[in-house]
Amino acid sequence: MTTHKPFDLIVHGATGFTGRLVVEYLLQRYPAGSGLRWAMGGRNAEKLAAVRDEVGAPADTPLVVTDTSNPASLQALMDATRLVLTTVGPYQLYGNELVAACAKAGVDYVDLCGEPAWMRHMIDAHEATAKASGARIVFSCGFDSIPFDLGVFLLQKEMKARFGHSASRVRGRVRKMKGTFSGGTAASLKATMAAAANPAVLDLLKNPFSLTPGFEGPRQPTGHKPMVDEALGDGVWVAPFVMAAINTRNVHRSNFLLQHAYGSGFVYDEMLITGPGEKGEAIANAVAGDKSLGSDKGPKPGEGPSREERENGFYDVLFLGTDAEGNTLRVGVKGDRDPGYGSTSKMIAEAAVCLLQDAIATPGGIWTTAPAMGDPLIARLKANAGLSFEVEAHT
Repeated sequence: MTTHKPFDLIVHGATGFTGRLVVEYLLQRYPAGSGLRWAMGGRNAEKLAAVRDEVGAPADTPLVVTDTSNPASLQALMDATRLVLTTVGPYQLYGNELVAACAKAGVDYVDLCGEPAWMRHMIDAHEATAKASGARIVFSCGFDSIPFDLGVFLLQKEMKARFGHSASRVRGRVRKMKGTFSGGTAASLKATMAAAANPAVLDLLKNPFSLTPGFEGPRQPTGHKPMVDEALGDGVWVAPFVMAAINTRNVHRSNFLLQHAYGSGFVYDEMLITGPGEKGEAIANAVAGDKSLGSDKGPKPGEGPSREERENGFYDVLFLGTDAEGNTLRVGVKGDRDPGYGSTSKMIAEAAVCLLQDAIATPGGIWTTAPAMGDPLIARLKANAGLSFEVEAHT
């Protein structure tokens, strides 16, 4: 990595809703003089200046025009920074040139991608180039999939410490969540559904091992239907969880990149806890029937909740691990802001800083957060970003 570049980090998409939140977080946590040299990037210089003033950034906050559809602008971006943090999705529409350029130039990259078929295409097209150049490309650095990827990572580390081996079966169970998914998430889902008209894309979307080229593990639970989850006891119902289709793929990729530290027979699923009895069943059925994220009524890209709504949001996820001997371990991961915006903007910022400052030994390639950053990222998120990672019980 060359160190003579003017910036460590450029936020590409700083004028968008989530990009603006990332800038606000960097201003608070990594202001001028903190040692992190960062800049706001976007396609329009006037909009960048307006957003800089609106968020109260100093007048000398660097602004960089980053038009990734323009080869000269893209090359200038590569020459200017060690890492690109991009909030500009859907990535299958706006990310191709940027990933290719970073992989070629040896520039690190983090995004908020929840588009597994596109991610697989990027792995196939650019992983060898990134390994050669030293570029660390890390997808899914927001609510999908950091709490889940790192939650399983921590649980498996603790299983090995206590019982000498990993858990062959892990359940990710969302206990509580308040907040909205972003307009970008909705747009990504629609773009993915449109792309699924291609049978090859549809096969990738259906395959839990779509991000582990050359490896197919055991059959996985689909999580498509409400059910009573025996592992939770007391007749507790669970419902499909909308982010499971991306999170589970990333967790399996982490296992793959960690040389199957979780075992080659590892089974993992995610569902939403709706409670016991008839009420739990009714809520589970209502959740399963909710298609609002894919409708035209949800937030549009660039739109999002008020500051008050973001700050009143939260999430609480349980990870329940079991092994063949019947040993169990419970880990809880919690966040203090709404998942889609408030917490996500903090997570991607800390992932970027972690990659630059802590994960120096991580080689080039296309990564998930756990194998790329692991314990240092958990420590940063706990110290700075309002997340908690706790071992709750083991038997």
